[in-house]
Amino acid sequence: MESSEAIFNGLKDIGIDFIVSVPCVNLSKLLNMIDEDDEIIHIPVTREEEGIGICAGAYLGGKKPAILMQNSGLGNSINALKSLTELYELPLLMIMSHRGTEGESICGQVPMGESTPRLLEAMDFKFFKSDNPEAAYEDIVNAWDLSVEEGKPVSVLLEISYW
Repeated sequence: MESSEAIFNGLKDIGIDFIVSVPCVNLSKLLNMIDEDDEIIHIPVTREEEGIGICAGAYLGGKKPAILMQNSGLGNSINALKSLTELYELPLLMIMSHRGTEGESICGQVPMGESTPRLLEAMDFKFFKSDNPEAAYEDIVNAWDLSVEEGKPVSVLLEISYW
């Protein structure tokens, strides 16, 4: 199974019906698949913390939300993640293109790539590292269930070697 298809199937199988995204070349095929699906509302945004707020409102309005972004946007959204989603125990599936890991061609991505897991751990947010399509599918299913159970965001980090 192709990587974008595996992720899309995971999202569909768990009933994600509301997706916010920040542009990311690594997620472009997946975003095109989402745009073609009439059952998923897709809201592109320019800033990650804006997307977190929109996802919170969507969840309170009865939707099952996810945000798709690069891990570099994690730093932009820490306050919204902690003071909104965690405080009010709102589940959220965060799918991140994990830039700056082994094989990264852009040196500017490396510092945040190395820091991403440590930041998530410091925030006490669980995460999965997916490095193949089968793992990504399973991780998405497990991440949503864990997010609901814990009442806070759970991330799926898509390793660069995966793409």
